[in-house]
Amino acid sequence: MSLTDKAIVRIRELIQSGQLAAGSKLPPEPELAAQLGLSRNLMREAVKVLSAARVLEVRRGDGTYVTSLQPDLLLGGLGGAVELLQGDTSLLELLEVRRLFEPVAVALAATRITEPALAEVERHLDAMREARDDVERLNHHDAAFHRAVIAATGNETLVSLLEGISGQTLRARIWRGLVDNDAAGRTLAEHEAIYRALVLGDGPLAQAAALLHVSTTETWLRDHLKVDAGRTPGTAAQGGESAIARTPAAVLPDSGVSAK
Repeated sequence: MSLTDKAIVRIRELIQSGQLAAGSKLPPEPELAAQLGLSRNLMREAVKVLSAARVLEVRRGDGTYVTSLQPDLLLGGLGGAVELLQGDTSLLELLEVRRLFEPVAVALAATRITEPALAEVERHLDAMREARDDVERLNHHDAAFHRAVIAATGNETLVSLLEGISGQTLRARIWRGLVDNDAAGRTLAEHEAIYRALVLGDGPLAQAAALLHVSTTETWLRDHLKVDAGRTPGTAAQGGESAIARTPAAVLPDSGVSAK
């Protein structure tokens, strides 16, 4: 462990122990450095790293503060890190993680969803029906549908985690819409099944519908990558460019949250 890493650990320990609470101001740099037995240079480096991780906030002319430490803030950078993952294997692993988390989250949403939240889910489902011939618009409301469902759990950590792992899966959904003419119809049917389970407040049914939905996308992608690897030079299986990376950039929306 480097000296900077050790400095980071020492500051994190103060936060974890409650000696530095969320929203509190850190002591002046010389005082804190002396308290922790660190040089001022190490102290500055540690603060820079923790600021980038959104644990600390440096306010010019005022001092350094512990942030709110809320999940959406601390986990907000996860999506950016996920987008840097390379190759089709990483994308498939993300879909696998999503398959483990999202169906359970949807089941929880079914037991907690409110009428206004249910109306928001229905609004995006209606918009998906209207946009079935517009891949980009369909995927926009697809993402919003899932965001609304997971938000209905009231679990901010779960919302942040699922949004964080979903950036690359958005590429897969659009790619699927471009090459699979039947994708829109199947997608709508799967979303409607999830919505009906939410209306009933049936957790097990909602979980089953969500599992089928996520698994369908994952299975399709695994099969399609096998076909691509067999026909096209330079695939991930042959050590070359990711098949997903070859999706036309022009059709990728700016948003990278919530998976289909």
